[in-house]
Amino acid sequence: MATWDKIKLPRENGELVDMQVPILVSASRSTDIPAFYADWFFHRLNVAGYSAWTNPFNGVRSYVSYRNTRFIVFWSKNPRPLLEYLHILEEKGIGCYIQYSLNDYEVEGLEKNVPPLVQRIDTFKILVDRLGKGHVVWRFDPLVLTESINIDSLLGKIERIGDQLLGYTEKLVFSFADILSYRKVQSNLQKAQINYRDWSDIQMREFASRLSILNKKWNYELATCGEKINLTQCGINKNHCIDDDLIIRLAYNDKVLMDYLKVKKLSMPQPDLFGNTEQLPKDAILLPDNTYAIHGDNKDKGQRQFCGCIKSKDIGEYNTCIHGCEYCYANASKQVALKNYKTHKEHLYGETITGI
Repeated sequence: MATWDKIKLPRENGELVDMQVPILVSASRSTDIPAFYADWFFHRLNVAGYSAWTNPFNGVRSYVSYRNTRFIVFWSKNPRPLLEYLHILEEKGIGCYIQYSLNDYEVEGLEKNVPPLVQRIDTFKILVDRLGKGHVVWRFDPLVLTESINIDSLLGKIERIGDQLLGYTEKLVFSFADILSYRKVQSNLQKAQINYRDWSDIQMREFASRLSILNKKWNYELATCGEKINLTQCGINKNHCIDDDLIIRLAYNDKVLMDYLKVKKLSMPQPDLFGNTEQLPKDAILLPDNTYAIHGDNKDKGQRQFCGCIKSKDIGEYNTCIHGCEYCYANASKQVALKNYKTHKEHLYGETITGI
């Protein structure tokens, strides 16, 4: 069954409605579910079995059942609350990994409500120890330029975090803050009296080149998120944040999930009588049981032009994250987000995040 297929299922009040039944769930690009709504999400997943979602563009409510869910990609700046709920995923046979935005804007106050950096780094390590390497992806996202933050200072911040994560992560994903494309972000930064600078192509290439040099001591995979600019000459790929390759590596024994991702699992070629070995396909994913996998095209064509994610169902809602990030694109304002969070607190386990 495809991600967008619908079936008739009952709501808590007994009403039969059309529900999407996604195999792959994103939680969430729109808000920080692990940080602020973990209680709600795991109640909806484990007890109610579904949640409701309101389309931000037309206001239409739809329903998402978790009966077929096999894998969840979490996005967070503070995923520590997930720790007490991971056993539920294991009991249900649901895999996961975490896109962890671990930035350092403490001095500048650009992320007012995130925990201290030292605690967030500790959380990263605890989650890796609990889930395994590869299940937590480091993001420094977005890279913001202001009158007090330049390329030098950004690289310094990244180096300090990168040194501490050595042995705990395989990858660093980053993006350049595209403030001019988001009017509400410009407005919010101006209200906060933050004099931002937009990135030029020259600055992006300088940053990428210097980051690649810095990375020689770590050997992380470097990748950009949703960027038009091509930085492959610096050894930097374009990321697939909801990534079929990574999901296959982490959950290759889940046949339902592999069928959904159009995976073919093949034995590693053996040398012939002359010692020659057949060359593996360029996109082969090496697996630990002396096999490799290849897969079909799973790209989500509904995302923005330069997004590399595969198709999933995002179950978050805008205007609900209260990290207080000055550059936030997901909230119209901090006040609206806080109001919605207070409404959530009054309806903790409602069908939607806000309870209304």
